[in-house]
Amino acid sequence: MNKLNEDGQRVERDYVGEVAIPGDKLYGVNTVRGVDNLTISSLKIAHYPQFRDAFAQVKWAAALANRDNEVLTKERCEAIVKACQEVIEGHFDSSLVVDLMEGSGGTSTNMNFNEVIANRALQLLGHAAGHYEVIHPNDHVNLSQSTNDVYPAALKIATHAMLERLIKEVTQLAALFDGKAAEFADVLHLGRTCLQDAQPMRLGQLFGGYASLTERLAEELVAVRDKLRTLPLGGTAIGTGFGAPAGYRAAVYTHLRSITGVDYQAPANPFDAMQNMDVFSRVSAELRTCAVSLAKIASDLTVLSSGPVGGLGELKLPEAQAGSSIMPGKVNPVLPMAIIQLSFAVVGNDIAVAQAVQYGELEINHFEPVVASRVFDSIALLTNGIQRFGQKCIKGIKADVARNEQHLMESMAVATALVPKIGYARVSKLARQSVAEGRSLITILDESGLLSTDDTIAAIRKASYPVFDA
Repeated sequence: MNKLNEDGQRVERDYVGEVAIPGDKLYGVNTVRGVDNLTISSLKIAHYPQFRDAFAQVKWAAALANRDNEVLTKERCEAIVKACQEVIEGHFDSSLVVDLMEGSGGTSTNMNFNEVIANRALQLLGHAAGHYEVIHPNDHVNLSQSTNDVYPAALKIATHAMLERLIKEVTQLAALFDGKAAEFADVLHLGRTCLQDAQPMRLGQLFGGYASLTERLAEELVAVRDKLRTLPLGGTAIGTGFGAPAGYRAAVYTHLRSITGVDYQAPANPFDAMQNMDVFSRVSAELRTCAVSLAKIASDLTVLSSGPVGGLGELKLPEAQAGSSIMPGKVNPVLPMAIIQLSFAVVGNDIAVAQAVQYGELEINHFEPVVASRVFDSIALLTNGIQRFGQKCIKGIKADVARNEQHLMESMAVATALVPKIGYARVSKLARQSVAEGRSLITILDESGLLSTDDTIAAIRKASYPVFDA
């Protein structure tokens, strides 16, 4: 029965003692214990809306499945469902106060949702919060469930939802690179290996490589996202399904698919699904691969745009902001730098996920909160970072055509294009002469009468369009 103190606050008791709960909050004693004992970061469980929504979707589907199996009355079911819908609408974020990184293996998180949903359902039925004899957080909202199957199910659902926007951003970035490949298709460019002059190429070919990589990153994210559709829901505490009626598992997936629009499936082996989180090793690894691959591109852009006088200066990045508080006029490649810095954080997150996946014990993994925190962080960093990188940097990149051609024509790298005409040994000797004398190979060839400047340039242009075997 509900109890109020002299200040009009709701009082709830557990085996530790009594706690007073503000009248405008819908959480209960379990949430208070979780907050008091386990607040270690700055983010609450409602920080990522997809995670909040996923938990509510699971509770919603569970209520319907319990109703179908006649272990939950229609009245209670309807109140719980409505409460879940209001949670998804964001009405009770201020009552979802457990730390995202809580260390109870997800129990505090699950109970925070159970208590908020139960108390809101009570209000919808005309009762005050805390009248748990009518709707109880454990007996009714958590019916046929355990933290051990609900938390990882919600984690997978939330990650699946969050990856949708990231994949969209990566795909759009690939399209921007592809557009630049077309724009720079005819710009002669000095290809480099080991930061040394190498071979003639087209600047468009460089950006075509970036486009191909980014398209592949998107494809791999799509593939790993699909692996998140198998959930442990219905396994209850350790995979046996103990505490749930026989028809519950089939019903809960039917309702969850209807609620989310995603074809979520039960696992082939429920014990494997409860014991192991290897899918998050794969998800995190793809996030890491995406981050470090884009960081490589960002590093390239930083080098190619270096200068404007003392560097390569072959690319002109959009001027986003002042680069120095002391050096007037200095503009830095801040957006590529942000992508590189972002990659450091994602790599660190991946290590944390790998450790958490490794240290699951026996029937469950109780380090799911750190997996949630780190995976969500990586997805958010990449989604936001890539969006800005594409729109504020890649979209506005310009090529200094004259600088690109100058660097190529003055480099001994043109020697490769001339081997078919005058032979490797002679070209090699002339190339070293070019370096020693500090004069372009084109000039030396013209003076020697071996090849005119026009013929040399024609050979270079031809060499920059390689013919690949079909």
